[in-house]
Formats: sequence, structure tokens, C-alpha cells
Amino acid sequence: MSLNEAPPATAPMPPVTPEMAADHGLTEEEYGWILERLGRVPTFVELGIYSVMWSEHCSYKNSIAILKTLPRDGERLLVGAGEENAGLVDIGDGLGCVFKIESHNHPSAVEPYQGAATGVGGIQRDIFTMGARPIASLNSLRFGSLENPRVRYLFDGVVRGIGDYGNSFGVPTVAGEVYFDPSYEGNPLVNAMSVGVVDVNHTASAIAEGVGNAVYIVGSSTGRDGIHGATFASEEISEESEAKRPSVQVGDPFTEKLLLEATLEVIRADLLVGIQDMGAAGITCSSCEMSAKGESGMVIHADRVPMREEGMTPYEVLLSESQERMLLVVKPGCEPEVEAIFEKWDLHAVNIGEVTDTGHVEIIWHGERVANVPAEHLVLGGGAPVYYRETSRPEYLDRTSAFTSDQVDDLDATQVGSVLEKLLGSPNIASKRWVFQQYDTQVRTNTVVGPGPSDAAVIRIKGTRRGLAAKTDCNGRFVYLNPRQGGRIAVAEAARNVVCAGGEPVAVTNCLNFGNPYKPEVYWVFKEAVGGMGDACRAFNTPVTGGNVSFYNENPEGAVFPTPTIGMLGLVEDVERDATTSNFKDEGDVVVLLSPSDWVHDEEIVASEYLSVIHGLTAGDTPHLDLDEEAAVQATCLGAIRDGIIKSAHDVSDGGLLVCLAESCLHGELGAQVDLNGGPRLDAQLFGEAQSRIVVSVGPESLDALEALAIRHGSRTTVLGHVATGNLELSRDGEQILSADVANLREVFESAIPAMMS
Repeated sequence: MSLNEAPPATAPMPPVTPEMAADHGLTEEEYGWILERLGRVPTFVELGIYSVMWSEHCSYKNSIAILKTLPRDGERLLVGAGEENAGLVDIGDGLGCVFKIESHNHPSAVEPYQGAATGVGGIQRDIFTMGARPIASLNSLRFGSLENPRVRYLFDGVVRGIGDYGNSFGVPTVAGEVYFDPSYEGNPLVNAMSVGVVDVNHTASAIAEGVGNAVYIVGSSTGRDGIHGATFASEEISEESEAKRPSVQVGDPFTEKLLLEATLEVIRADLLVGIQDMGAAGITCSSCEMSAKGESGMVIHADRVPMREEGMTPYEVLLSESQERMLLVVKPGCEPEVEAIFEKWDLHAVNIGEVTDTGHVEIIWHGERVANVPAEHLVLGGGAPVYYRETSRPEYLDRTSAFTSDQVDDLDATQVGSVLEKLLGSPNIASKRWVFQQYDTQVRTNTVVGPGPSDAAVIRIKGTRRGLAAKTDCNGRFVYLNPRQGGRIAVAEAARNVVCAGGEPVAVTNCLNFGNPYKPEVYWVFKEAVGGMGDACRAFNTPVTGGNVSFYNENPEGAVFPTPTIGMLGLVEDVERDATTSNFKDEGDVVVLLSPSDWVHDEEIVASEYLSVIHGLTAGDTPHLDLDEEAAVQATCLGAIRDGIIKSAHDVSDGGLLVCLAESCLHGELGAQVDLNGGPRLDAQLFGEAQSRIVVSVGPESLDALEALAIRHGSRTTVLGHVATGNLELSRDGEQILSADVANLREVFESAIPAMMS
């Protein structure tokens, strides 16, 4: 009997054996803990419950000890990290922002369209379950080489899945990132983020309290899709993964839209004690987590659950991850109103049980009790296992860290134009218009700045002058080459992007994508990367509100680049005044580089996109980053934006300074004339990815004010040139080394990915 199969409904449940527990992903030791706590052999249904609740996906058993080292408190936080389905941050005027990012990597690897679509649907439910209306979606995607037909199939399916679900649901997809590297071959990363706004007086909690209170299942009916999806997400991708397509859920965005409206209505009407969406592990997870949080229990009559397939067993009903469903605990006497609201929206609302004071979740099937498990023993923060895995520094770091820039020849001045074109046409730098043109970026009319010309999205908070800036970001190559520094840079660059868009960074959600935690090298990298993230979050006062850990991101060839994706939230004081884009605005404006005051770190090409694309190398240590220097540069940029000094801002990242300048031309209709002072290496000066740098443009009359502001914050300004019409022209020590027609560069930039996908 396979993991995704349960005995027929008419057949007696088989006796559970240690071998069956192992087949369900439980270790011998974990099975022993279950026997000890229950005082008996579990039933087959109970075995299924433990297997999903103690999976990595639900219990975080291999990561929670490390995650607790992250900063989790801040003056703006309205709930602590992990207390609810998503983070909740005070944004003033009696409003809160609910936001979170999660992964749907494994489902997308075998069924890209539905895997991505249901990832979008699941993260939206986390937001509106707390009473917030989603106002924006973001994503972070990783794939192998586009030269591989399988990768093109995955890329196409994932983008269509995100677009179709989000467009139909009616929430704009406003920002994201897409990277390609052979390490993601066969195991794409699909991370989905949602941002919502809520009246802080009308939030909801995932809790079960009040003996006798009715428990309702609402939304869609339950089928066999997604059974053991949580377990599937807690193992490596293999040749057998294709056979586990039943572990991939099937989404219906139109039903989710109805569920959104009905859910917000019952929350606003104050009819509920608690509510939780049914994501990983379905009814099992919702009932156990809500009971444990309320220090209560539940009796669930699984046979009352609306089912869309015949012959389903209690095992299947409890473990199904069918989408667009919620579990509600209703206030006494409010049952008719709840039922009427969901009937109005043409959705199921069925009383399937009640809250108890036993501390146990009891499952009844046609009058027979088929499971009776202690809720606290099953959940994260309760009795679920917590492991401290063995660590070992990977040997590959000795090889990669030994690389220095002088091991490859410097760039000749005559090669600058061809190298720039090659980088602008490389998938990691090229325009992602092919992706975001499939998304509705403007629905609900809150989008001030969407994908393309800005380092981060800006979304208007209706009824106020303020807005939210949001961005997903991570350079997996940096984390691979120096996990701790790479973790710091992931946070720093996400914050820098938000600042360039006019926002003050206020909080972080994260999606930590790593390989098999049982491998000591993988776990060492994970621990170091999380440590680096914590360093940076403390430096920028951006606490971590929650997120997701996705382990086992491996294929038969090895693990993906370690990718701790950062979802950064920023607050924009005045969207009309502060929302800033990267494109140059007016001819004659001065182009200025903001950088640390004592800048000596720009002579390396280590870990760069240039080194990868031009020399075929992923090597070296990561670029230098000093968090105090970074904070000074960000403070200068944000202060200048709020003072009305800066017209455009763009951080120097993938591809280095020259790519940054080119992008500021490409996103508008202007060119630039730039003159640099010579340095030891031309390639490092133009294409190195030294951190803590932002290219801005200002009117000539504002240059002195910008310089004064930089001095006050402890950063530096360097005049690079001025905005011009026509070409991007670059000189070094007065000698011209590049004159590129912006229209031609734009053609290279815009056509690269469509050409590969055609």
C-alpha cells in the first residue's frame, strides 16, 4: 500500500506496524515517542495524522531551534512571530499590514501549473484568514538553464499558474524576482508572497476556545487531491516524484474569491471565536493547531465533511489538502448567521464538530471513533520533535574561497560594449517582461509602481497618503559562496530596494530554501545563513514576523543554491511625494553614486554575474558588506527622497555599476554621459557587485543638498556624469570606452527571454 493510498472505506483499518510508520516518513525513534505518549499502538488514521503533523513542512522540527535566534520583536509588531498564520505590523491610522511568504517548490517540480497556482491561493488564505484584504502579491522564482526544454516547460507552467490564479482571484502581482542557475535544475523554487491590510480592531485568530462551540468547515468540498502533500514536501525530489502527482493540489481561484468575501464578512460581523485556513495537512493541521493554541480539544465528525469523491476514507478526508477551505469555531448562537453568509456566497458551511476541554482531537466516522490524539503533542511549540542537526563546513568552500580576481584576465576597453550586451541578454539580468506581462498588475487600482522600472513595488493604502513598499530578494550564489555574508546581503539588498522605491524598511518575512537537513554540510550552511540574516535584521531594525522553511530542495545531481528569500516590507510616508523609480527623468540631471564614506571595496569580480556569464565561474568570497556602512547609505537615500532631492534611485546589484546605469536608461527614454576615474581593474569597476551602492539622479540645483545629507549620515557622493539624450556614453580618465545606442540595448534587454521561450 503506497503512502497516498488508504484502505477502502468498507475495509477494516489495518494494524499499524513500525514498517508502516517508516513508510509514512516517521523515524523509529519518533514512532517510539508516539507509542509512549498514546500508551498504545496508533490507529491507521492516527498514524496519518502524526506523519503529516511531524513532517518537516508542518513541525519545522529541523529548523525551529535555529529560527528562534532571529530577531522577533519590534515596536510595530502587533503579533509575535509564529503566533498567527502571518505577520501583523502596525502601519498607523488604526490599520495593520498582514504579510507572509511561503514555498510551493516540490508540487511545482512535478505539476508546475497547479503547484504554482495553489501556492498563490494558499498564501492569500493566510492573509484573509486574519481578517485582512489582500492588496498585492509578489513571488520569487528559481529555475535551471533555459536551454533545457524541461526547464522551459517548468518556467512556462509556473508563470501561467501564478498569472491565471492571481488574475482570476483579483489581486495584483506587483513585484518579484526570477533567477536561473543549473543548481535549480529539476528542483525549481516557487515562493509566493501576499500583502494585505486590516483594521486592527477586526483581526481574527487561529484559536479554538469555548467548550461546546460549534466547529464548521466552509468553502469547497473535499477530494483526494493533495493527500500527504506536507509529507511530499519533506523529502527530496527523485525519479519517483512524478508518481506523486496526487500530492499536488488543484486550485479554483473563483471559489477562493467567494471564500475571501464570505470570510471577511463573518470576521467583520464578529461571529467567530477563531478561524484557520486548510493548507498543509488540511483538517488535521487546522484542528490540531487551533486546539493546541486554545489549550482545548475538538470532536470532529469526519463523515459530515462535504466530499466531492465517492468512497473516501477518514484517513483521506483528514489528510486531504483540497484548496479553498477553512475551519471555523463559531460563537454560540451565531451559527445561523454564519450559515446564511456562506450560503449567500454559494459556499459550504457545515457543522462538523465542537470544541471540548479534553486537549484531544477526536475523529468520529459514522459513529466510530477512529482517532483520539493529544493536540499539544502534535504541534510546533508543543510535543513535536525539535532537532539540533550535525553541522560540518562544506569542503567546496576551500576551493571557491581561494579564487581571486587576478586569476582571470582583466577586461580590455574594446570589449566593454560586447560584454554589456551579453550581460543585458543573460536571463538573470534581462527584462522579465515576458513574466510580468502575464500578470494583472493594476487590478484594484492601488498599484503606484509595479514591475519593471522600480527596485520595489509601491502600493497605495486607500484613504491615506501613505503606501507600502514591498520586495522579494536573495542572491543564492552569494549564500552558496559565503553563507553568513550571503544571508546578510539578502536582507541588506531587500532593504536597499525598498529604500530606493521611497520606503522605510519595517519588517521581514522569509522563505528559507535549502537542501537535505540531515546532511551536515547543508545544515551548516542553513545555520550560518540564518545567522547572517539575523545580523542584518538587527542592524536595520526589521524584525522577522514569520515565514516558511523548505528543506529537501535537491535533485539527483545535488542541492540547489541555498536561497533564503527575503520578503521586505517598507512604509512610504507619502506616495505622491516619495514613490521613486529607477529610470532617469530629465536631461541635464546629475548622475551620482551613493556609497560608504571610506570606499575601498570595488576592485573585485568575485561571485558576480559577470564572472559567471563571461568566465563560466562561480567562485570567490562574497563582496564586502559592512552593515553600518549600508545603513548610512540607505539613510542618505531615503532622506534625500523625502526631502524631494532625488529624482531616480537604483541599487547596484546584479551586473554591477554599468548594468545599473544601463537599466536606468532602458527603463526611460534617456541616455547618460558618464566619466569614471581609472582603477586597478576595469572589469571590477564596471561589473563587480560591491555592496552598499545606489545610483541616483538629481537636478543640478540639488547636488549640494545631497552632498550635505550624505556627510550628515556618514556616506559619500561621487558625481558620475549627467543624464543625456540618445546614447549611453562611458569614458574612463577622459577616454571614451563605450558609446551604446539605448534603443539597441533595450532590444537586447527585452528580447532575450522571449527568444529563449519561443
